Amino acid sequence: MLALDHIIISAHNPEQAAQEFANKYGITVVQGSEHPNWGTYNYLAYFRNDCYIEWIGIADWAVANQSTNPLIQQLAGKLSNGTEGTIQYALRTDRMHAYIDHFHAQGIAYTGPFPGSRKRSDGQLLKWQMLFPSSESTENVWPFLIEWDDVKNTPPDENMINDQHISSLDAIINNPNEFAAIYQLPYTHQTARLENAELRFAEAWSFVLR
Repeated sequence: MLALDHIIISAHNPEQAAQEFANKYGITVVQGSEHPNWGTYNYLAYFRNDCYIEWIGIADWAVANQSTNPLIQQLAGKLSNGTEGTIQYALRTDRMHAYIDHFHAQGIAYTGPFPGSRKRSDGQLLKWQMLFPSSESTENVWPFLIEWDDVKNTPPDENMINDQHISSLDAIINNPNEFAAIYQLPYTHQTARLENAELRFAEAWSFVLR
């Protein structure tokens, strides 16, 4: 079953945006790290239901503008236009190869998998793969699938995990039936149940902390 892995927020200044959110909701945010291959860097907030928020910005525009990773292209486009806020989210799987087989069988276009890695503050190397289903409609930006290697993205210190849960995410989904077919995820009343949260089909971004 798919799980909510993380919500992505674009920011010109991720540290400031993360700290403002932390002050508003009384949570802890931590510095992530840089992604040299993409020209980006991030700040993170971890939650008890095994997901997190990522505030991501661009440290090197030359590198970011040359990236073939759809997420980095989306981020660069948004920030170039001055758009900050929630832009994307990732669904976690441990069956990425099965999804690739499913996409081939159903004729679903995709790009990737794209490898990623970064070092935590304790020196632990995190590695992951990202898979991006495509849509013929420019109105749809489908979430990407992420599969972590042996170590998931958890903080080195347990105290950095906030006691709250992200209980639900309202995501912009214009074609629920296409979404359900791509991710093999049934839904009722415009809501799909993920392993650790509810995903609600909406016309604007929002999420609930409990």
